[in-house]
Amino acid sequence: MMEKTVPLSEKENFDIERLNQLLVKAIPEITPIKSISRFPGGYSNLTYQIQTGNQNLVMRMAPPGAAIQSAHDMEREYKVLKQIEPFFSLIPHPVLYCIDDTITGKPFYIMHALEGIILRAQNTPRLSLSQAQFTHCSTLLVETLAALHSIDIHKTNLVVMGKPEGYVSRQVSGWIKRYYAAETNKISSVDTVAQWLEQNLPREQVPAFLHNDFKYDNVVFNESLTSVVGVLDWEMATVGDPLMDLGAMLAYWFEADEEPIFKHYNCTWLTGNLTRSEIIAMYASLTKRDVSDMHFYYAFGLFKNAVIAQQIYHRYQHGHSTDERFGALLPLIELLGTKALKAIRKY
Repeated sequence: MMEKTVPLSEKENFDIERLNQLLVKAIPEITPIKSISRFPGGYSNLTYQIQTGNQNLVMRMAPPGAAIQSAHDMEREYKVLKQIEPFFSLIPHPVLYCIDDTITGKPFYIMHALEGIILRAQNTPRLSLSQAQFTHCSTLLVETLAALHSIDIHKTNLVVMGKPEGYVSRQVSGWIKRYYAAETNKISSVDTVAQWLEQNLPREQVPAFLHNDFKYDNVVFNESLTSVVGVLDWEMATVGDPLMDLGAMLAYWFEADEEPIFKHYNCTWLTGNLTRSEIIAMYASLTKRDVSDMHFYYAFGLFKNAVIAQQIYHRYQHGHSTDERFGALLPLIELLGTKALKAIRKY
């Protein structure tokens, strides 16, 4: 079951003939493009569905106004998929990368589509999942993340995809710099959390391959919700402390008794899903890793989400987007700062 798409706008004037030529070189048996439409969800990179007579493909490119950095570098995301595919099968097969920005307006890459269900806030209510199904799906998420982190980065040579030494320190300083570069309003809780993170770096973990944006929205289940078909959106994948991955997942994992606004962004609060505490305990059991500093990683995950929202809000404020969702992000940034502050004050 593919997610719903919307027609291209007048600004999305793609050169279909040249795109067809690229696809024929990559997939000789492919038939011409029948339609291209855009997936409307997401706040980061643009994602399109390409349907030909015999193929279902997905195209990814950076949004307007975005600098080409790790989060928007399509060449890097394509290379990550190529590099990890032999060792982790739960990914979409990459087809091609194109640096020519005259075809679609931006460099892009194309991959095979994964058929299945993504559990999002918007579609989950109509699926009517039982408590047992949510328990099973959330358990599968933890198991999939643990499996990713179990890959030997040295035997597979995936270690070349990042610099594990000092990873947490670089991430903390880097995301703090990003926040203040995009700051539009003074938010005291975010300031306090940024200072605390710099002063309370945890002990280094044995490094692993990280997805760096692991959550329900980026995981495809089969139609019966009994197994994971694949994991999407590898643009920020790297090598480093695996608890950063877990902390990022937990930062999206809001529970039923938390602020109502977060219920619009995920389905983790619905009955049956594992709690954050249960997720941490299961991950520790599966990986045998020390999770005693998880409050740091959780707080950093919330801070990072606040920075991402702030960057998007900054783009909106500077006229790079007219999407009204982006203009309404300031209260969310403030709430994320408050939650991160509560997390560090518990310890």
